[in-house]
Amino acid sequence: MSKFSIISGILLCLFVTTSCSDYLSVELQNALTLEETFNKRATTEAYLAQIYGFLPDDSDMVGGESSVVPRSDEGMFSWLSGVSWLNMNNGSWGPTTGSYATWESSYTGINQATIFMNNVDRNVEIGPAEKEVMKAEARFIRAFLYFNLLRKYGPVYIWGDKDSDISIRPETIDRHTVAENFDFILSEFDKCIAALPATIAEEAWAGRATKGAVLAAKTRATLYAARPLFNGAEYLRGMVNKEGKNIFPQNTDPAKWELAAQTAKQLIDMNQYALYVDNTETDPMRKAIKSYQGIFFKFWNSEVIWGRWLGGAFGWVVRANPPRAVKEGYGGYSPSLKLVDTYPMAESGRYPVTGYDGNGYPIIDPKSGYREEGFTPNYIHPMDNWAPIRAHNSTVGRDARFYASILANGFNWYNRGSGDKVITFYTGGTSGYQASGDCVKAGYLFRRMNDPSNNTENGQWGQFCWPMFRLAEIYLSYAEACNEKPQRNEADALAYINKVRGRSGLNKLETAYPEVIGNQALLRELIRKERMVEMAFESHRYHDARMWMIAEKEFVGPNYTRNLVATNYDDSWKRSSTLFPGTRVFEKKHYFFPINQEQLNEMKNFTQNYGW
Repeated sequence: MSKFSIISGILLCLFVTTSCSDYLSVELQNALTLEETFNKRATTEAYLAQIYGFLPDDSDMVGGESSVVPRSDEGMFSWLSGVSWLNMNNGSWGPTTGSYATWESSYTGINQATIFMNNVDRNVEIGPAEKEVMKAEARFIRAFLYFNLLRKYGPVYIWGDKDSDISIRPETIDRHTVAENFDFILSEFDKCIAALPATIAEEAWAGRATKGAVLAAKTRATLYAARPLFNGAEYLRGMVNKEGKNIFPQNTDPAKWELAAQTAKQLIDMNQYALYVDNTETDPMRKAIKSYQGIFFKFWNSEVIWGRWLGGAFGWVVRANPPRAVKEGYGGYSPSLKLVDTYPMAESGRYPVTGYDGNGYPIIDPKSGYREEGFTPNYIHPMDNWAPIRAHNSTVGRDARFYASILANGFNWYNRGSGDKVITFYTGGTSGYQASGDCVKAGYLFRRMNDPSNNTENGQWGQFCWPMFRLAEIYLSYAEACNEKPQRNEADALAYINKVRGRSGLNKLETAYPEVIGNQALLRELIRKERMVEMAFESHRYHDARMWMIAEKEFVGPNYTRNLVATNYDDSWKRSSTLFPGTRVFEKKHYFFPINQEQLNEMKNFTQNYGW
């Protein structure tokens, strides 16, 4: 367990914030002063640790502000009440909605990072070199919090190094521009890259920021800056702040892709990270499956650039366990049918579904080898290979990541702690559909973060390291930037997407799609499909679709599932739009969150986002 996991809560009880602009200041409780707090190593380390606590937790799929998976088109979580994302998906949210509002907590963390940077030099028990590293950590967290605000709300007000500056009141400020936001964030990242170590020598401190972590954050930031939403989106060009400045860029700047490519390549060229590969298996498919699973289960492995340690995985795993078929399972973490459709075919290497007709039926690439109808008897799952099943043809012949990630209707339960079980989700099945209570509504569960070696029947829920940044993301970001930059580098774009595909046992993209050579638009589409599959459930798809400005097309319409109201296995594989009620809505105003009304009451001159 990380030492930060132990000490991060020590000082939380010492800091409180109240309302209004007071979240830009910190009151120390229990008679501790700033001087006393920064006089000792233990309290200084604890202060820094609790600043880390303001970082978003992408592993929290349901309760936190980072629970973007069910708000995107990659997840279809089963719950139909008491969850905030339903309002997001049907469009019934606005400036007074409190769900997922992170303005106040982010600025609290930003200000505490600034206080740390301005006071850590008081410490007499920590040497100058170590203090410079700790300052850089706080600076990075502060910049990363600004980046996450920018990603969610659009450009915000940058306080810089101001520490609770009461001469600048919230009611007098307005937004800085997109350019000013990115310039500040990237310049702060550069300072941190120069100051932070390349590695953390002691594993107990794993999770602290490094040079690679900052480069990964800079890669993501420069990529977002180059994508359409932040790079000249026409509908945003009319927004002006109170100083008369255009808040968003007035033109598209293709050169931003060059910076994104250079930043990703700088991280790649550190030669410090490698795609995780499992070497315990000789069978190619089993090796590919375990390699993909091992990203989470092999703690702090070579692919993880920056991670978050989760000492107890109960909250994640229990929601991916099938109800009634096991001792304890909620059955809510379901992939969308669209995500399931996207996984490539193992033999051809092609993504099988190219779109959908007006009834939600897939338009199938005839060259892919995919079959939407019929069953394969005596099918042996390539990883859970102990008992033959009658598998729906859509689940046969898929790539390794499909089998690592998807528990499909009719598959064996991979945890054999209480004997072999077949999991079926139709009405009357072993984990059958029911009108109320916990059940699976999509026809699938997401199993990737559930280690099959843990016997959940006996309370062994496991633990894992959540990769906040990993090398596969950087490879795909580099491939995207190479495909888009003015001096297009198709060779590198293909080479780096092929590294990711190769780990899963797929052939080269240009072999699967000879027509991709010289076709920028097709390569763009395939890179996006690859990101959706490779980074599934890692909180990327929601932001990717927004930044590409395709959410208006992808996050709308009926919620298609398998027909689990059927009372037999065969009929349960038909597609349905009635099982999961409602229709998804995504309008232009939804690309950015509204500034919450509570903040607008304080910042009376602050410009609200488009459409709100």
